[in-house]
Amino acid sequence: MAEGTNQGKDDIFSQSSFAIVRSASLNDATATEIIKQIELHGGEVVVDNYPAERLTLANLTHIITTTYDFPDYYDALDLFVQVVRPAWITASVATDKLAHPRKYSPDPNLFMSEVVATCADLPPGDKDAIAGGILAMGGNYSSKLTSQVTHIVALTMDNDKVEQVKSNNLNMTVVLPHWFDDCLKLGKKIDEGPYTLPDPEILQGVSIKAPLGRPNKHVAGATASHPEDGTVPSLSGREGLRVFKNKRVLLDEDLKISQSLRNVINGMILASNGKVVQKVPEANVLICKYRYGDNYVAATARKIDVGNLAWLYYLIVHDLWTSPYRRLLHYPVPKEPLPGFENLKISLSNYSGEARTYLENLILATGAECTKTLKQENTHLITAHKKSEKVAAAEDWNIAVVNHLFIEESYAKWEMQNVTKSRYVHFPTKTNLGEVVGQTQIDRKVIEQKFLLPAQSEVNSPRSLRKGQVDQKALDAGTPAKANARPASNAKPAAQTKGAQTPATSRVLAAEKENLTPTTVGSRKSKEAAAAKLHNMTPDIALFEKERKRVGGVVYGGRRKADEDRIDNGRKRSAEPAEADTAAKKATKRRRTGSTSTQMHLLVSGYKGWVDRPKKEDDETKRLRDLGIAIVDQPAKATHVAAPKILRTAKFMAAIAYAPKILSTDYIEACLEEDDFLESDDYELVDKDNEKKHGVVLKKVLEKAKANKQQMLKGRAIYCTEKVVGGFQTLQDIAEANGSSLTHYRGRHTTIPSRRVGSESESQDEGDNEVYLISNDNEEDRRLWPKFVRMAEDSRRTPHVVIAEWLLSSALRQEIQPVGRYKLNLAKG
Repeated sequence: MAEGTNQGKDDIFSQSSFAIVRSASLNDATATEIIKQIELHGGEVVVDNYPAERLTLANLTHIITTTYDFPDYYDALDLFVQVVRPAWITASVATDKLAHPRKYSPDPNLFMSEVVATCADLPPGDKDAIAGGILAMGGNYSSKLTSQVTHIVALTMDNDKVEQVKSNNLNMTVVLPHWFDDCLKLGKKIDEGPYTLPDPEILQGVSIKAPLGRPNKHVAGATASHPEDGTVPSLSGREGLRVFKNKRVLLDEDLKISQSLRNVINGMILASNGKVVQKVPEANVLICKYRYGDNYVAATARKIDVGNLAWLYYLIVHDLWTSPYRRLLHYPVPKEPLPGFENLKISLSNYSGEARTYLENLILATGAECTKTLKQENTHLITAHKKSEKVAAAEDWNIAVVNHLFIEESYAKWEMQNVTKSRYVHFPTKTNLGEVVGQTQIDRKVIEQKFLLPAQSEVNSPRSLRKGQVDQKALDAGTPAKANARPASNAKPAAQTKGAQTPATSRVLAAEKENLTPTTVGSRKSKEAAAAKLHNMTPDIALFEKERKRVGGVVYGGRRKADEDRIDNGRKRSAEPAEADTAAKKATKRRRTGSTSTQMHLLVSGYKGWVDRPKKEDDETKRLRDLGIAIVDQPAKATHVAAPKILRTAKFMAAIAYAPKILSTDYIEACLEEDDFLESDDYELVDKDNEKKHGVVLKKVLEKAKANKQQMLKGRAIYCTEKVVGGFQTLQDIAEANGSSLTHYRGRHTTIPSRRVGSESESQDEGDNEVYLISNDNEEDRRLWPKFVRMAEDSRRTPHVVIAEWLLSSALRQEIQPVGRYKLNLAKG
């Protein structure tokens, strides 16, 4: 039954069947009460003591649990079984209809799941941003003060809601909106203590005292991927183990453990009512050291649980099932370095205890070198906060300073991440980020895409199982048909999609990518499940992303009606063309020959037909690909751009530099309507109103872009303040598309790189002598201006301090604009 469907009070669960996952946090008394509520309202409890009882997912619609750490979690998602916390039952009963399941997900990546917030004295735009962010990250928002509220977001204690809390002695926390802003920027829930009213630490001015670390349970038992023989858990007092019940465990030979240790581990598994097996087809758990070899490939293709020795020990010590994907060093390590990390030298600062040990081992697992001290030859410094001598030295030496999310997410995605990404350089002033170390999870999609060949990732997928296409003979031999036992760094990876993902196992929002090119690899069921989950999330995601991207995050004011990138959902489609015009367009289309070869790489920006409709977008993207039109999300790959008008989005502005053909989004609708690849000439974008508004002629702009060859800004040194309007990453993307890049400027005196030296035949541009600082006109940034001017003059360069509009206007016109109208008054500095 669809969520939100009304039923009689006594039968709201009549079309639902349930399983109850018992755990330390969902005890027998709670489980009994849940079962009573379900049966009272017409539901059926099929399994009431999982995982002690076996589970048949085909017979279920819902699983009630307080944790996602149970063996069938991912399979349940793939089969559209809703996994919800007990509060979902309570909410459904209270409203006499099935509550929305996503808000009650136990997924730890939905880090606001236990937060119910209301706003007190904030502007409407900030309320919308906070509501959207909380909902997108698994929490709830209430416009009114109810007993379920956990946090009141306010700027002062002087408001009616806070007065009610004080007068009624309610257990609610009053926090500044800055807390949500920092949580959303990091993608992690940090301690709200420094943001708590009436006396929040973050408003007490700059302090030389470093923020103290807090206890961190996320890395306990997961600081190393392969413990030494001597660290095996003791059998003493472990006679009652249950964690391996119904598990058939294969210990791979690549563990290289002694026979005596192997015997000890075998004994623990058997004592826990599990079995020890010798072949992958007999196993539902594989323990191995590396993402390598026949057993690893076969087990991963069969989608059984694959973990390492540290994970096995964790299960034994805690007697509690946990997913091997949950902690990065509980999953087997690659045998070869992460591409790009081979020559990196990384040092750590301000992390201590198990968090530091974990990060040291994680750095080594990427193939980089972890140095105890910081020297000029270091490439990166990973720090928990910025108040240390190491950080000051790193900035003086132009060493990249990032938080631990950079190394965690590079490893989880098995791809070096951009060190300038805002979440990696964000350091809340009163927070030691050691408190959120170890929360990043292995990305399951990455495992399929980068450590299995396409044919392997199809083995035992729901699609191949339905069609009976599994090569059982190959699996019985311990490896899929045509399996390549080499790690994926030496094998051609499966097609990758950098699109939006739901927040489990890095299903955290990646909604910066507007359009997805569907992958041809992997389980169709998985993709359908992801699309369905994303569809449930899209209203929250859309609001969160729209507000997150605006200037100032969720702290500095709302969206204005006049904002240029404001979506007008009320715009009507243009009238249908006359029959004669339609016939003429049909006459120009190219008929398909049955080939699916790509004839156009299309970047789409601002197309309203796909807003909040991910299933429609996915279906139509596939149809377009079949017509020879591949949807891309990187401007550099686009031969054509489709937009409803001239936009000032990061995608559109960066794409101009590559001089693509710019089409109206009507072209997409026309191709889908005709079910054919149409010639694009009749659909070129015409937007006289915005051409007049911005003072450009689009055709001439593209001619200039073609002549510039993405080198308009080449040779120009451009710096940028920390919190510049528009966002550093957006401006960086635009600058890079035009031949330059941005450098963070924090007031450190350094030598500006020398001007480029061309060949005798290459003329020098006068702009090579100029250096720019893109800045806000506020007190914080003004303090940097005199230092920047001195730095420029010491390097014999001409300094310009300008607003971000100088770069945006130059990119849109494909012509470097005189700084006059964009220049900030240096006298204020």
